[in-house]
Amino acid sequence: MLSQHLRCFSCLALSLFFLATQPVCPAGAAEPGKRPNVLILSIDDLNDWTGCLGGHPQARTPNIDRLARRGTLFSNAHCQAPICTPSRASLVTGLLPSTTGLYFLQPGLTASPVTKSRQTLPEHFAAAGYHTMGAGKFIKGNGEEKYFQQHGGALGGFGPIPPQKLAYPDGLKLWDWGPFPADEADMPDTRIADWAIARLAEPQEKPFLLVAGFWRPHVPMFAPQKWFDLFPADEVKLPETRDDDRADLPPYALDLTIGLPAPRHEWFVEHEQWDDAVRAYLASVAYVDHCVGRVLTALEASPHAENTIVVLFSDHGWHLGEKQRWAKRSLWNDSTRVPLIIAGAGQPAAQVCGRPVGLVDIYPTLLQLTGLPPITDHDGQSLAPLLADPTADWERPALTTFGPKSHSLRSTDWHYIRYADGSEELYDHQADPHEWSNLAADPGQQSRLAEFREQLPTRNADPVLSQTFTGWEVEAWQTAEKNAAARKEK
Repeated sequence: MLSQHLRCFSCLALSLFFLATQPVCPAGAAEPGKRPNVLILSIDDLNDWTGCLGGHPQARTPNIDRLARRGTLFSNAHCQAPICTPSRASLVTGLLPSTTGLYFLQPGLTASPVTKSRQTLPEHFAAAGYHTMGAGKFIKGNGEEKYFQQHGGALGGFGPIPPQKLAYPDGLKLWDWGPFPADEADMPDTRIADWAIARLAEPQEKPFLLVAGFWRPHVPMFAPQKWFDLFPADEVKLPETRDDDRADLPPYALDLTIGLPAPRHEWFVEHEQWDDAVRAYLASVAYVDHCVGRVLTALEASPHAENTIVVLFSDHGWHLGEKQRWAKRSLWNDSTRVPLIIAGAGQPAAQVCGRPVGLVDIYPTLLQLTGLPPITDHDGQSLAPLLADPTADWERPALTTFGPKSHSLRSTDWHYIRYADGSEELYDHQADPHEWSNLAADPGQQSRLAEFREQLPTRNADPVLSQTFTGWEVEAWQTAEKNAAARKEK
C-alpha cells in the first residue's frame, strides 16, 4: 500500500473531482439500464512500440493510434508488476503486489489471502447489473470462464506451434519467432476478434462489459508472412543501446534481471538474430493492431458506438536488447511502460496525458465513469480528474514492484528504483529517456532521492509462492537475496 499521505490525496482527489467529471458519463448513467458499456482491449507484452508512443520509428499501429486520437492517451502509464500474472491481478483487483503478496508468475489470485474472496473487475460489474463477456487472455489466460457470465475460451492461446522451432533451437517452445502460420484464420487473436465482433453485433438488454484479450505480441513472435513483409529484413532498425549501459547498475539489479527463460542478449548478437527478432516483434505488433482495428470498426458500426467506453492497455513492456537483455522481468522503463488509452462514450478526444499512472487505476476509473460506487480500499485511484484535465496536479508516482521490497517509482520526469537490499537507481527522463545514466550517486540528487524514498510502499506483504512451480523470477530473486546477504557479511 502506498504511504498514508498519498492515500489521503487519492481520497481527496476522488471527492473533489467526482461531480466535475460526471458529464463524462452519458446522461442518466447512474440508472442501471442507461449506464455506458465497457469494451476492454487487452494486449499481451506490448511495450511502447506504437505510433502514438513513438517507441520505435518503424512501429505500425494505425488502429491503436486512431483510438488514441479518439480519447486520452496516457503516455506515462506503467504496469504494477513486470510479469503477466501479478500485473493482471493488480489490474482486476485494484490492489498492488505489495498489498496482495502476488509478485511472481505463479500462483494466481486465489492463492493470496487478500484476493481469494475478493471480486475481480468483471465479477463486480456483473454484480452491478452488467452482462460480462470475454475471450482470450485477461486475468490469467486459461480457466477465465469462471470470472465471466459468457466466455469464448482461450481460442488457441499462444498457438499454433510449428513441429520444429523456426529460429531459436533451445529452451521453451514459446521462445521462437518467424513467419507462421500461413493462414491468418489459424491465429488465436483472429478468432478472439471474430468472437468480440459477433458479440457487438448482438442486441444487449443490459449494459455490457466485453473483454477481447489478445495474445500477441507475446512469444512465440509468430504472424503470417504478410505482416513480416511490412518490415523488409534489410531495413529493420535496432533499438538504441549502449555497450556500457549495465556498468552503473547495482549488483542486486543484475541478479534480479538475469533474463531467463529468454535467450541471453549475447546469443542474439552471436547468432545474428537480433534483427530477425526485432522484425518478428514489429510484425506481431502490426498484426495485433489489425485485430484491434477490426473490433473497433465493428463497434463503430454497431448500435453501441455512442454509449461504450473503450479501454486499451498492455500488461507490461518488453526488452528487445535494451540494457543487453530480452523480455520482461525488470524495473526499467522498457519493462514497465505500457500503452493505456481511454476513449468513447463522451470522453474528450485527442488528449495526451503525461502524468504517471498505472494499470491499477483502471478499475476505480471504470467505476466512476459508469456511475458505480467507488471501492474504498482500492490502491488505485480514478483517472477521471486527468480525463477532465490532462495537466491537473497529480502528486502520486506510478509504482511498479518486482519481487518483495524492490520497487520502481515513476514521476512525470524522473524514474527512481530501489531494490530490496537498499541499492538505488535514478534517471532523468527529460535528459536521458533511454536510462543510460544512473544518477543515484550524484550528490546533487540526494534531496530528490529522499523525496522518492518517502513515497515507497509502507506495506510489503510476504510473497505468496507456488507449491508446484518455482519460476525463473523466483530463482532470480532468491539469488539476488543470497548474494546481497553475502555482500553484507563482507
